[in-house]
Amino acid sequence: MKLKFLGHSCFYLEEGSFKAIIDPFITGNPQSPISKEEVGELTHIFVTHGHGDHFGDAVPIAKATGATIITNHEIGAYLGKFDVQVHTMHIGGRIKMDFGTIKMTPALHGSGITTEEGMICGGNPGGFVIEVNNKKIYHAGDTGLTLDMKLLEEENIDIALIPIGGNFTMDVKDAVRAVEFIKPKIAIPMHYKTFPVINSDPYEFKEAVKTCDVVILNPGDEYNY
Repeated sequence: MKLKFLGHSCFYLEEGSFKAIIDPFITGNPQSPISKEEVGELTHIFVTHGHGDHFGDAVPIAKATGATIITNHEIGAYLGKFDVQVHTMHIGGRIKMDFGTIKMTPALHGSGITTEEGMICGGNPGGFVIEVNNKKIYHAGDTGLTLDMKLLEEENIDIALIPIGGNFTMDVKDAVRAVEFIKPKIAIPMHYKTFPVINSDPYEFKEAVKTCDVVILNPGDEYNY
């Protein structure tokens, strides 16, 4: 399984014929090592919530690649006007697809979608547990620390993608507790240093985590598992 960090909370995931991008904030992302035109072939796009730094380039990338956008029901309804392929889910939902299994998990955050007419409802924010070839990746989305994360221990997560930036999400201290709850094999920090208000230190996170390995990726870095 190949995982490539594209800055902020955006990751490219590839396993066999499954090629996906999660929270495709590329245009306007000061960390992104690529443009949206350089994304390449995709089968799926995952959107955890409606905020622009996560919803990002989902529509133009879906149009260019034909990828299916997987997101919550309300964002899916909004996407209906864009003539793109959408599969909607909601918190706690699990589904088997041709590449493996997806479960949508809770997140404590917002999900408003900014439009020319103002902000509209983007439903509940969430995260995803994505299983491909018996390998599980958990993308937490934007979230605060929650006891619900203890339930993820039973999922036997291989890689947990965890926000550490603070202010809008967990900070380092709470992210360390989240990892203790989830007990993944590997934790990768995300959602930090994109903007001054989330200027957290991933090495502080790495030093504090005692329950698993921590891998720090710079934008553009790949990790193979």
